[in-house]
Amino acid sequence: MAAAALARAARVDLWHTAVPMLLVPMDDDQQNHLKAYGLAYNTLKAGIKGEWLLNYKGGSFLIPDLPEVRKRAALAGVTVTPIADADLEAARSEIASSNMDSIVLEKAPTIAVYSPPKSPPWDDAVTLALNYAEIPFTNVWDEQVVAGDLPKYDWVHLFHEDFTGQFNKLYINSRGAPWFQEQVTRDQDAAKRLGFASVPALKKAVAEQVRAFVQHGGFLFAMCGATETLDLALAAHDVDIDGPFSDGTPMDPNADAKMDWSRALAFQNAHLETSPLVNAMSDIDGHQANVPSRKQPLGAFTLFSFAAKFDPVASMLVQNHRTVVPDFYGVTTSFTKATLKSADIILANEEGAPWVKYIHGDSGKGSWTFLGGHDPEDPQHAIGNPATDLSLHPNSPGYRLILNNVLFPAAKKKPLKT
Repeated sequence: MAAAALARAARVDLWHTAVPMLLVPMDDDQQNHLKAYGLAYNTLKAGIKGEWLLNYKGGSFLIPDLPEVRKRAALAGVTVTPIADADLEAARSEIASSNMDSIVLEKAPTIAVYSPPKSPPWDDAVTLALNYAEIPFTNVWDEQVVAGDLPKYDWVHLFHEDFTGQFNKLYINSRGAPWFQEQVTRDQDAAKRLGFASVPALKKAVAEQVRAFVQHGGFLFAMCGATETLDLALAAHDVDIDGPFSDGTPMDPNADAKMDWSRALAFQNAHLETSPLVNAMSDIDGHQANVPSRKQPLGAFTLFSFAAKFDPVASMLVQNHRTVVPDFYGVTTSFTKATLKSADIILANEEGAPWVKYIHGDSGKGSWTFLGGHDPEDPQHAIGNPATDLSLHPNSPGYRLILNNVLFPAAKKKPLKT
């Protein structure tokens, strides 16, 4: 009986269905926003369609009222409310006549997280979010990417990996640390095993595979240093920008002029940091958290309000119960406006600042989204900090931005009205 109900719910058009529905509120009525995404994802994974009600009660979800769904919600501590036919009709009328929209969620996306072997889970906010929300994913690393495995997935996440091959210049302060030496040995061995002359050559090849994944229709989400260094590696396709750490030679002083920014996803006309003694990659990052003389203080960033019917993609990516979110540092914290491409969509910025926090764009048949910073609930994050316990932050607006991206590929896209 339960299996038949699940199959029936999966087939119905939710706008014209007699199946009772549950509202998953995503405003302040929700007791666990993060696990609510897991409820929505796993409902889709069971073959049951749902809806994302953009700009309605914080970006609520609408899913069939089935015993299995209620049980999962109860176990996860997620607030769900049965919605009567008359109330649902009223909600649909409100959505139709205002700055809201309903997007059908059709299929749970397959997820890959680019993460090295033995990487502690606390070192990646997305891994923490997925585990806490109970959303399944697969870890991939250089071997899988070089082998061409990325097309197996709908959604790929990158974190603070340095795709220029300079290990985020951590050698400046941490070259004697056992964890850093292990990282260097691991990547050098991988480069040799996979037939590359150096770590920078390997990482550039990985960056190219990521670019191809997007070009062919994939959804890419990146945070922290991966945002900046991915584009640097892509733009430096035929330029040596890794400097002395990899081969002992200084960086080409004319590297800036040789960069091909048409190959980058988000950025253009950035200036490389040529000094091996300065812990920065370029001027893309506005906060320069690891350069004491340049470090900018944290403020707060404001999410843009998009018209859901005209800009459904951007609207999905900023759904939240808060519009102003405290900022947080990372290897790359923010993106200077001067280095953005004209087609980039700015999703969040800090009022009056020369940088933005959250951007999105299309490339080929796919899309990318970049969010600066390392951990939304650990603003001063340092190497070795304890793991963020998300059970203490179930309503985190910063972590909601991550999970918006996870569900984004599940949406049945409507044609833009502009």
